[in-house]
Amino acid sequence: MKAIILAAGEGKRLRPLTENIPKCMVKLFDKSILETQIDIFHKCGITDISVVTGYKNELIKFPNITYFKNENYSNTNMVETLFCAKEKLDGEVIISYGDIIFESKVLQEIMNSKEDYSIIVDDSWEKYWRLRFDDPLNDAETLILDNENYITEIGQKPTNLEEIQSQYIGLIKFQNDAIDFVLNCYERMKKKSLSGKNPLNPKIPFEKSYMTDFLQCLIKENRKIKAIPINNGWLEMDSMRDYNIYKKKIEDNSIKEFINYA
Repeated sequence: MKAIILAAGEGKRLRPLTENIPKCMVKLFDKSILETQIDIFHKCGITDISVVTGYKNELIKFPNITYFKNENYSNTNMVETLFCAKEKLDGEVIISYGDIIFESKVLQEIMNSKEDYSIIVDDSWEKYWRLRFDDPLNDAETLILDNENYITEIGQKPTNLEEIQSQYIGLIKFQNDAIDFVLNCYERMKKKSLSGKNPLNPKIPFEKSYMTDFLQCLIKENRKIKAIPINNGWLEMDSMRDYNIYKKKIEDNSIKEFINYA
């Protein structure tokens, strides 16, 4: 099993912290987000780790890591960043956003999945979102499941809380025949986009496609994506508001309500 960490982003909402460092190098718990992720992967026995960098890539220097660079990081999003490392897409692959921290038990949940397509979702998302946002509907995305916990819809703008049965955290696993299909689907969709319309999301250019756009495309192509549920055990670092909330909660030890990190 291997890991690909998508860490090309600038983190504009984290300025001034990211004026001189990439988003993944912001520190929490006295370590950068990226170092924390690498440590968790190692703890769970995953040593084949690739990092896709972009903004200020020269500052990301960890030993025994394979590096790829998204040269066009300022004009692209997660999907393009992932496929900068497409040569690593084989076998069993865990894909992680570079701005999240998660407990080892969360990683173990997705490592243990036997499904070809799996993502981690947080069933206790609402309290966490209300901590971070005045109105959780302004940031949260739809996630609708069938009665077997396979995803039927993901990544759309919700109109009410009932359309959010859980929340995707940015942790994916592809394995077995899924890998070939993922590669093929990406190439087909990219080719279709040359006609001028992005088949993943017609509202934005293909290169700006979100990972949830790609996951929804896989669903439309009749792929079954399993939602692996958790209750807390992770954090997303997306804004200065996040950073200030977490620092305060670390100081008063109430961060344990959302993550047990030692």
